[in-house]
Amino acid sequence: MQAQEQPEIRIKRLNPGKDGDLPLPRCMTPGSAGMDICAALDEDLAMAPGDIALVPTGLAMAIPQGFEVQVRPRSGLAIKQGVSLVNTPGTIDSDYRGEVKIGLINLSRETRTISRGDRIAQLIVGRVFQARLTETDSLDETERNGGGFGHTGV
Repeated sequence: MQAQEQPEIRIKRLNPGKDGDLPLPRCMTPGSAGMDICAALDEDLAMAPGDIALVPTGLAMAIPQGFEVQVRPRSGLAIKQGVSLVNTPGTIDSDYRGEVKIGLINLSRETRTISRGDRIAQLIVGRVFQARLTETDSLDETERNGGGFGHTGV
């Protein structure tokens, strides 16, 4: 199997004097697909059940054209604490240069606290293909055709 070239993503700390103590996104094990990203909070954030918060990371990035960075929940945070992402997966586009902020939601029945340096999401790098759409009057038939949700059973 031939290894694919790794895209270079440039990371900028927006306030290195304040946030230089936080690690850059990184894979936590050799086989990890996602890079954990940390909260750059100035103080603890208490999230009541159902609360939504946009959490800063203190980072901006330059993603090469033809790639995206998906923002996904961390399974441990979601399963053990009930904290997930509002929109998942989120997408950071190659032309975005603003601060990466993570939209968290507390789906648990208890108040959850997010602290500075907590690993709050994971980032997955992926290729992007911009499709060419062609309007048509008909589509080819398939065995499934219009079968939607639950069409193969529960």
